[in-house]
Amino acid sequence: MPDDLRRTSQFLLPLYKEEPAPDGYDIYPVYPLTSGAMASGYADLAMDLAPHRLVLIDGYAGIFWDEFRAGLSNEFRKLGLKANWILTSDYFKPEEQINRMTEPFLGGDDPIFGYRSDLELKDWFDFPGDIGTADPARAMTLILGSGAFLFSPAGYRVYVDLPKNELQFRSRAGSISNLGASAAIEPKPAYKRFYFVDWPVLNRHKKRFLPLIDLIVDGQRPGDPVFTSGEALRNSLGAAGRGLFRVRPWFEPGPWGGQWIRSRIKGLNSEVINYAWSFELIVPENGLIFTQSGLMLEVSFDFLMFQAGELVLGIHHAVYGDEFPIRFDFLDTFGGGNLSVQCHPLPEYMKSRFGERFTQEECYYILDAAEDATCYLGFQENIDPVSFRSDLERSFRSSEPVDIARHVQVHPSKRHDFFLIPPGTVHGSGINNLVLEISTTPYIFTFKMYDWLRMDLDGKPRPLNISRAMENLCFDRKGRYVEENLISKPVMIETGAGWELWQLPTHEKHSYEVFRYRFSGSVRVETKGRCHVLSLVEGTSMTVEVQGGVTGHFQYAETLVVAAAARGYTLVNEGAGDAMVVVVVAMMK
Repeated sequence: MPDDLRRTSQFLLPLYKEEPAPDGYDIYPVYPLTSGAMASGYADLAMDLAPHRLVLIDGYAGIFWDEFRAGLSNEFRKLGLKANWILTSDYFKPEEQINRMTEPFLGGDDPIFGYRSDLELKDWFDFPGDIGTADPARAMTLILGSGAFLFSPAGYRVYVDLPKNELQFRSRAGSISNLGASAAIEPKPAYKRFYFVDWPVLNRHKKRFLPLIDLIVDGQRPGDPVFTSGEALRNSLGAAGRGLFRVRPWFEPGPWGGQWIRSRIKGLNSEVINYAWSFELIVPENGLIFTQSGLMLEVSFDFLMFQAGELVLGIHHAVYGDEFPIRFDFLDTFGGGNLSVQCHPLPEYMKSRFGERFTQEECYYILDAAEDATCYLGFQENIDPVSFRSDLERSFRSSEPVDIARHVQVHPSKRHDFFLIPPGTVHGSGINNLVLEISTTPYIFTFKMYDWLRMDLDGKPRPLNISRAMENLCFDRKGRYVEENLISKPVMIETGAGWELWQLPTHEKHSYEVFRYRFSGSVRVETKGRCHVLSLVEGTSMTVEVQGGVTGHFQYAETLVVAAAARGYTLVNEGAGDAMVVVVVAMMK
């Protein structure tokens, strides 16, 4: 893809999976397509569409529709077919009307936060009454663009999906615009509108039509669309929902980012300045890669929850529905900088101000740490909220540094430490940590109070949220309370032949619990109707076996999900000799 269409240092997903896969962490985990056939290219896609008189080609935000139309038109000409193209974008309501409609959800002047929209995709359109039927004078009629399925109750339904990372890379390059917008805007306000308006609206539309999709297309490689049947997708999603899977992680640099990920994970672009995040399991932005004969097709994770959410979540599906509730990601500060001093919203604040169903409850599991690594967590015993706010605001106005340790406790951190960060807790990782952040799924709701006077990667100051933070901070989490309640004390609760099970108690305000297995051979784990999220935090590799003979091989630092419907699984150490393997397991309480 031309560089001017995506702004990122990250590589485009290859068309084929490299075989054999590189040793160590796999950046392109795949799940087998369980039925049907997979193909790629406009020639094969045109052949699939040619028999149909009316074709509805719907899709997500960020698709290059002009290129998609041109690629198919060229192949139709080779087949001697005439095509009547109807573009859904021609029927958008006037842009001023769309802007008025979306404005209540965009948070006004707030640079980051809005309110989750309850609009429907039909609200974007003035529907005509004279289209949606095949033109008898032509071979076929194609209705193209987001919302195409709304234009006719019949027709061959094609859906073009786009992973959220590629959508953001395109947005940063200014090559795409928000839903119903005529032009691109700056990336940060564009992301806000995507997150709070476009994505919820398009996800509801996607869920409604998933049972009716005839063909699913991966639209992230403009010259090489990869596709399979809707039936094959639904069958494969159902299989994943009964077993185990890894989502595709993606990686981002940041102003505080470090060098651990860059130096340890093969296959990434090593020319970047740093890697701050690995989106291990931040499912609103992750995808699942299906494969057949090495060919790779990625779809967004929400497809899995729409098709097989009850299988995945088990007893918690009634509570969380389509929203997968657990998040795993890496924060890399090795050779980097401190994270901002921050907190996350209290539950009622999250619901009333942002329209989210549940809030951001975090923990820091220290996967790796240098000798001088630290973590900022909880207030000093003598904290004075007025003085604390005064220091923060003075720093914001005059760019003066703040002696944060005068207000916030600084704790040494070492491998396998577990710091608890319930909503409203002041915190931030120090330098030289590789943090496995275990949390509930919301992920953008960070109220930064102090960011060490540094600029973002775009050369602009990072937005601070001092007022919002002060409305949510729990100033009673101070002094001895921090040591006694926010630094988890592991408890061994069960042992067997060559294995130990430890509980890592979480805070009373956390809705999930965390366990740690240490084993030299193998150990059997029952799901008891709950979804389990695992990460291999010590050792080289392991095998995970579930019912039906399904087996996955996983490397150090990889994250995987075992669906509730799997009922149970067996962890097998693949390391040499009696080397111990340590696995962290998180699940909802």
